[in-house]
Amino acid sequence: MSELISEHLCFGGVQRFYRHASQAIGLPMRFSVYLPPQAQTAAVPALFYLAGLTCTEETFMIKAGAQRIAAQLGLALICPDTSPRGAGVAGEAEHWDLGLGAGFYLDASQQRWATHYRMQSYLTELHALVNQHLPVIATQTGIMGHSMGGHGALVTALRQPALFRSVSAIAPICAPTDCPWGEKAFQAYLGPDRQSWEQYDASCLMRERQTPFPAGILIDQGLSDQFLATQLHPERLEQACLQAAQPLTLRRHMGYDHGYYFIASVIEDHLRFHYERLSA
Repeated sequence: MSELISEHLCFGGVQRFYRHASQAIGLPMRFSVYLPPQAQTAAVPALFYLAGLTCTEETFMIKAGAQRIAAQLGLALICPDTSPRGAGVAGEAEHWDLGLGAGFYLDASQQRWATHYRMQSYLTELHALVNQHLPVIATQTGIMGHSMGGHGALVTALRQPALFRSVSAIAPICAPTDCPWGEKAFQAYLGPDRQSWEQYDASCLMRERQTPFPAGILIDQGLSDQFLATQLHPERLEQACLQAAQPLTLRRHMGYDHGYYFIASVIEDHLRFHYERLSA
């Protein structure tokens, strides 16, 4: 299915890093997989994790400490890279919040980016690839993410509910059409028509739906997050969920910031949240 770059035993399971030729992106892409020990004898539920700005397919697997709990539960973890690599787009490495490491999990429509920056289509492709070649249960797949990846998880779940049965996020960008990170990326990738941006805004998408995830959505947000006031706007999604009659657990944590120390502090709750819903 793809080239195995490295493999490491971990909590009785195996941590792998892959590279494959992506049709959606038109370039080689990397992703990581953790298979718990239970996957040696039977297919298991799977959770996709979408990482944030500047991260790669390695960041979550190295920093979050998720494998220990995934091994206990029997839950596979899949983490794609955050953007194409080697696209050769002029200026793609000039800004940390645009281009490399900042694909925003959307399909770009502007000519400069449209050929390779197709991360939303790539998630569909990767979902199919993983379910075809790895011991995971296609009908028991969830998605979560952090920051830009939290935005990506929420948007992807709302756009593709047939693929993902559960969704959660940690410090997500909840209203990218109205924050500096989102405005910069959407202007570049999608062009000046702000109405077209709404297809990748979780708060906008939620207002168009009625209880899309009856079993609920879990979001954790640190109150000492340096990006909370200007970039994340969880209150926008909270209001949209209320309007859509969508059960939402939005937990606000005193003292926690935006980084992986916070992710590591709440990751067990998220894995258990998904496992309960995927195994029901």
